[in-house]
Amino acid sequence: MNNYKISGLYGITPDLADTDVLLDKTHQILEGGARLVQLRNKSADKTLRLLQAETLLQLCRKYDVPLLINDNVELALQIDADGVHLGAKDMDITLARRKLGLDKIIGASCYNRIELAVQAAANSADYVAFGAFFPTSTKHDTVDASIDIVRHAKSVLDVPVVCIGGINAHNALSLIANGADAVAVCQAIYQTGNERESAATISRLFG
Repeated sequence: MNNYKISGLYGITPDLADTDVLLDKTHQILEGGARLVQLRNKSADKTLRLLQAETLLQLCRKYDVPLLINDNVELALQIDADGVHLGAKDMDITLARRKLGLDKIIGASCYNRIELAVQAAANSADYVAFGAFFPTSTKHDTVDASIDIVRHAKSVLDVPVVCIGGINAHNALSLIANGADAVAVCQAIYQTGNERESAATISRLFG
């Protein structure tokens, strides 16, 4: 399996058409201590998405931080990214594993359903993600997840637990204290005007 540890601050990119701005902001969050980055751009066309994926991968490699591609196994294969993050309506995890091999990271969205997490782990997911825990404007089709599911997941699963949804420097500690291995953050690190310090503030919560 892959040698990356799923822990700490997990940066999720916003929809940015300007690749230079995206790279600059991601560079800052890496300097601030982000330990994973996911390219998630729902508004980009195929050409822009490929450009951003290739350039982000080069940047992340300089920091030895894995770059995951949201929902797109073929793009991950095309650029040799470090893995993918899949939702319930995306490619089946078992099929994705066959395509990607054992050395790539596969993360799975499990929303507020522990049974999805159990199944994902059984199908070789490297981490499971729950959320949204707090109000978020990044996604509009979220479900509400409670902190209880983090404790439950940690008691029955052997894979890392990632929390997502409206997480910022003020509320992340409650999730970490209840067992979250990583917190996935978009707006609270990418849209603050001081991305490096925003990332560092959340990174420090992991001690």
